[in-house]
Amino acid sequence: MNAKRKRAAAVLAALLVVLFVCMFAADGIQRGGGSIAVTEGWIETDVGDLMYKLYTPQSATAENKAPGVLLLHGYQNDHETCAAYAIELARRGAVVLCLDEYGHGATTAGLVDRGYVNHKVAVNYGEDSEADGTFKTIGGPIRYRVMMNFSNLSFFDKHYTTDSDGNRITDSSCGGSYAYALLAAMDNVDPARLAISGHSMGTWSSWSVAADFAGTDIAPKAVVLQCGELFRDSAYDADSIKFNNVLLLQAKYDEFSYFRDYKNVVNDELLRSGLRTEFLGCTADEAAWNTTYGDFADGTARRMELLNTNHRLTTHNAHGIAAAMDWLNAAIGLDSSIAPTDQVAMKKEVLVLIAMLCAVASLIPVMELLLTLPFFAKAAQPLPSEAGVKSNGKWWRGAVITMLIAAASYPFMTQLGHGLLPLPENIFRMTIGNGFLSWYLLLILIMLGTSIAAYKKNKKRGAGDGWYSMGLGSAAAPDKMGWALLGRSALLVLCMLAFMYILLAVCEALFMLDFRFIWPFFKTFDLTRLGQFCVYIPVFAVFFILNNSKIMASSRCKAAYKPGFAGFMGCWWRNALMMVGGILIVVLIEYIPFFMDIAPGADLFFGSTFGGPFMSLLILFAPQVLVFSVLCTYIYRRTGSVYTGALTVASLACWIVTGGSSML
Repeated sequence: MNAKRKRAAAVLAALLVVLFVCMFAADGIQRGGGSIAVTEGWIETDVGDLMYKLYTPQSATAENKAPGVLLLHGYQNDHETCAAYAIELARRGAVVLCLDEYGHGATTAGLVDRGYVNHKVAVNYGEDSEADGTFKTIGGPIRYRVMMNFSNLSFFDKHYTTDSDGNRITDSSCGGSYAYALLAAMDNVDPARLAISGHSMGTWSSWSVAADFAGTDIAPKAVVLQCGELFRDSAYDADSIKFNNVLLLQAKYDEFSYFRDYKNVVNDELLRSGLRTEFLGCTADEAAWNTTYGDFADGTARRMELLNTNHRLTTHNAHGIAAAMDWLNAAIGLDSSIAPTDQVAMKKEVLVLIAMLCAVASLIPVMELLLTLPFFAKAAQPLPSEAGVKSNGKWWRGAVITMLIAAASYPFMTQLGHGLLPLPENIFRMTIGNGFLSWYLLLILIMLGTSIAAYKKNKKRGAGDGWYSMGLGSAAAPDKMGWALLGRSALLVLCMLAFMYILLAVCEALFMLDFRFIWPFFKTFDLTRLGQFCVYIPVFAVFFILNNSKIMASSRCKAAYKPGFAGFMGCWWRNALMMVGGILIVVLIEYIPFFMDIAPGADLFFGSTFGGPFMSLLILFAPQVLVFSVLCTYIYRRTGSVYTGALTVASLACWIVTGGSSML
């Protein structure tokens, strides 16, 4: 075994040891060191099978019934996003059921099973009217109408929940009511001590479950809304539906306008609005944050807890979790010997993050081992000559243009693809995936034009190494596209990803944990989601090949030819800046005015249509692209072409989008 192979094998072994130690420790935390049983199961329904994860303390038995809590995740998440609440509740003696809602995770029912109508409102429900234009008729793709009706709940009046085309909101609980009934029927759960908590989309599901069981013997005794929308009593039959003991966790910097009542910022003016004081049951002068109104005994307790965080981070905010533990203890009784501030869930998240990074990092030594084989050795070649290196001034000019194009197109193209791009919806089913698809298609057209123009210009001048200089050809035939090199690189990447997929499958089987940090990243596929991966990967692959050609090869710098860590860093910071710089510009536009208490930048400069999901995704997207830049930089320097690095990150990006996120 030569030195390179030994070194790669040693690095791989070290990464695997760290990975499995972290996953073992994370599993120990979710199981409370053996005091909590963690299981998974399925609920069969007429619209599909619903997957859930159940946390059962050993103290919960048929003779010693425990309180039960249903947790409902938000849009683009899955049951594991509820893990922080689940772990803390189970530690305190509650049986906790976390559901994959319609269109998410492993559940087979799609988002469309929630239902939709051909109208929407532009204010909180019960405050709208056709006269002032806040009750509007809409058309467009089904996915657009589904998403425009997320806050339209199936227990609302027929004015909202049905339309003249025969459509209706069918189940805004997104399967939550099925899960709640299952939880209530468990022999170790006290049906008189049930509660619900949801985040974002899950708050609408929580309202709906509470309404479905209002007035029954198993009506929930508390509802905890993690970034929830309020509505007027006039939106539904308030005489027959009562909600018990509702806590609203309000993110100070919520990117979604309907969770801040369509106001620009969250402040005391919002607190004292008619909608909020109606919820609290007090006057404007009496309204205050972090103050309980009403009485738990008769179900009238209400509270709005202000959290200094943004929308997505609310699910793991320590202040919010502590407030929820206090609230649920008062409503259904928890083990009060554990202080609300005594929390361990984030340790589990950090451990799983380290494991995920180890899994991604393992792709490098796996590649190095494969490159020692004669067949795959041909996927690596020397870098093109230094003659193609750009001057510092030309590099900066190209970098600035690249970043500005990405920043200018991101808000508009992602939202276009998310809702209105006319795609066959039985084929392109990933809602967020369609947003990235739209953005990538525009950037592909731009990069194709500039790449072909650059190639022709260099060929006319007799300069450069043709496609080889652009990372797309081979050293043996620099003026031809490297189709054989592409095919060999694709097989190399397939082997690398198969290794990571096996790691993931083993971890899911042993620990019931996937590779993530708070939100879903890498999950195993069922056949439907594997099919969606195959649908989206061609566009992702073309985008990242052209993107890497532009950034890694055509814009390569002198540091690319320097060996060792110094050479790597000299390349990486430039590549990272070009890959993530446009996204960082959008981050600054969005959050600087928001933190100045003016408004989110997208809402302020582009309109609220362009705020919400793709702005809140920036907190995930920017770090993800930075990791991609590390992989691409290393692999380009190692292989001399863009194919292996580009196909690796294209596959990872497509895996993230199709593995567990929202599907129509």
